[in-house]
Amino acid sequence: MRMAGHRIWGFRSLSPKLVAGVALWGQVVSPSLGERAQVYLSALIRLDTSNPPGNETRVAEYLRSVAEAHGIECELLGHDPSRLNFVARLRGDGRERPLLLLAHSDVVPAERAQWSVDPFAAVLKDGALFGRGAEDTKDLLAAELAVLVELKASGRRLNRDVILLAEADEEAASLGMRWMAENAWDRIDAAFALNEGGSITQTPEGIRVYRIQTAEKIPTRIRLVAHGTAGHGAAPRPDNAVVRLARATVRLAETDQPVRLNATARAYLKGLSSLPAYSWLAPLLPRLDRQATVLQTANQIRAHDPDLDTLLRTTVTPTILRAGQQVNVIPATAEAFVDVRRLPEETREEVLARMRRIINDPSVDVALLEGPQMPPAPSSPLDSRMYQAMERVLREADPQALIVPYLSRGASDSAFLRAKGVAAYGIPLFLIEKEGDRSHGNDERRSLDNLRRGTELLWKIVLAVASDSQ
Repeated sequence: MRMAGHRIWGFRSLSPKLVAGVALWGQVVSPSLGERAQVYLSALIRLDTSNPPGNETRVAEYLRSVAEAHGIECELLGHDPSRLNFVARLRGDGRERPLLLLAHSDVVPAERAQWSVDPFAAVLKDGALFGRGAEDTKDLLAAELAVLVELKASGRRLNRDVILLAEADEEAASLGMRWMAENAWDRIDAAFALNEGGSITQTPEGIRVYRIQTAEKIPTRIRLVAHGTAGHGAAPRPDNAVVRLARATVRLAETDQPVRLNATARAYLKGLSSLPAYSWLAPLLPRLDRQATVLQTANQIRAHDPDLDTLLRTTVTPTILRAGQQVNVIPATAEAFVDVRRLPEETREEVLARMRRIINDPSVDVALLEGPQMPPAPSSPLDSRMYQAMERVLREADPQALIVPYLSRGASDSAFLRAKGVAAYGIPLFLIEKEGDRSHGNDERRSLDNLRRGTELLWKIVLAVASDSQ
């Protein structure tokens, strides 16, 4: 349903001129892309959308105020008046299907006592904006908004619609994207989508690696329940549910999962093997294509770099154990929760069946954890116009760079788009800061130089696919 007329929250220290357009240092100016993104990011950080409870309508209302000030059509959509999605659209001539820019408007909670600054004050310090969401993903949302406004202000003719979606609740249950996919798909249906998930890293030799996320592993949470006979702790029993559960979790954790090398992982490993730091990888890659050596080779890769091994197979990580009420009572049941991240090519049914075979104990139930599941989603193509445009723009900006597709271990709402046939990509706009990735951490920040460079890259990529005149 469409919601309108909600009050704008959270404009502490924001002037009316800033809400309507862009104000810098007390005066209205024609800002650069980077300056525009800085103003938007500052405003977005100041709107506390910690999830829970979310209150993402605060951001949606702000985005609407900016869009309407620039004559951009937009609407607020969703099932909960306090947790609305924002959708804006610039119309093209319709020769090509739309381009969707998206980012989520919620953030994880901040433990204020662990921050050196107020996490919702958008403090500028040492050339960086500090605040919850500065890296995940209000920086991306600010860059996308800046590009959308610049497209409108420039009057460029577009060969396709450009849509901006700020979605609610990505950090918890993906309710915002689920609602859009089920109730308002026509508002966001697109040929291509650009989202979080990409990143820029730098090798010790100074070579930048641009990782374009083209696939992601699918969270598949599993619940194990072991059954036994209750009794007194002084009388050990062979069918102790706790022992059965412990045995089951150890088997899952220690058994090698099968190796499946998809196109994204293959291209990523091949690209990395060209770097001096990964020279050890090159001779191993051909062995991954031979059934007789694939498992041994994957284990060799894991010994060198455990992170690379996660791209080759589904991972299984027991995380929670529960059993018993007091120390002298053997419980009748014991349960464990397992965080499974499966490859896009595997189904839930395959994973469950394999786990049951590994555990090999009929007294241990293996089932999906109740609740909504992420949809199965294919990898996005490596030869699309969007992927090629990103490669071209990134190469022009950084001729010495390594540009590779990437299979993300974490999940994003791109899965909902890929499941419906949209070629979605995690776009590498921002270099991981020298302090490391602080998303979800304390003193989260985004340097202004990084924000400017990323916004300019996004501008060039959008023009490459949506405008005939670059």
